[in-house]
Amino acid sequence: MSKGSSTYVGKLRSNFLGTKFTVFDGQPPHAGAKMTKSRSSRLVNLKKVSPRIPAGNYPVAHISYDVNVLGSRGPRKMQCIMDAIPGNAIGPGGVAPTQTEFSHHRMDSSPSLSFFRSKSNCLENYLSGPLCIQKDGALVLKNKAPRWHEQLQCWCLNFHGRVTVASVKNFQLVASPEDGPAGPEHDKIILQFGKVGKDLFTMDYQYPISTFQAFAICLSSFDTKIACE
Repeated sequence: MSKGSSTYVGKLRSNFLGTKFTVFDGQPPHAGAKMTKSRSSRLVNLKKVSPRIPAGNYPVAHISYDVNVLGSRGPRKMQCIMDAIPGNAIGPGGVAPTQTEFSHHRMDSSPSLSFFRSKSNCLENYLSGPLCIQKDGALVLKNKAPRWHEQLQCWCLNFHGRVTVASVKNFQLVASPEDGPAGPEHDKIILQFGKVGKDLFTMDYQYPISTFQAFAICLSSFDTKIACE
């Protein structure tokens, strides 16, 4: 599929170890309407797009996985930096940028390799660097800590019946507090993903992330994590 196609949404790029991912949106940032907690629509960055960025390559999120100290019986440790969403979007009266229209004109079909070399190697540094890369002002999601189940003798998360099969791919993401103690908004599950059968999974998400962002995060959990397991 060409990046110039009207059906192209975006892509997910991984490092060699499968521990760091970048989510690219196929549409440029839109400085128009903003989404509030009562609406649901596509999210993008408000920042001005560099003319050097080729069509179809607008980084909107970064996903990192770290070594699972609980072993194969516990969920992976992960962090998502949502470049397109401000950290205060989850607070009272918070809003998130949204793209309300999709252009159907044909864009350049092939990105230039110079794109990955021109941004001071920031993307390559991220894909090979440490887990915690805090972006000022951006919403940061982290996996919810599991609890130990005495009867099952394993680490568990409460999916309220939405997930029925144990899997290392199962996770729940909550907002990570920027500074100070966590408030009630940081206990709210923004995205959860888990197994319900053979090759069958469920995904539940809510404001302020979009369908595309949620799906890309879940898709990253399927890649082999050489350094984590």
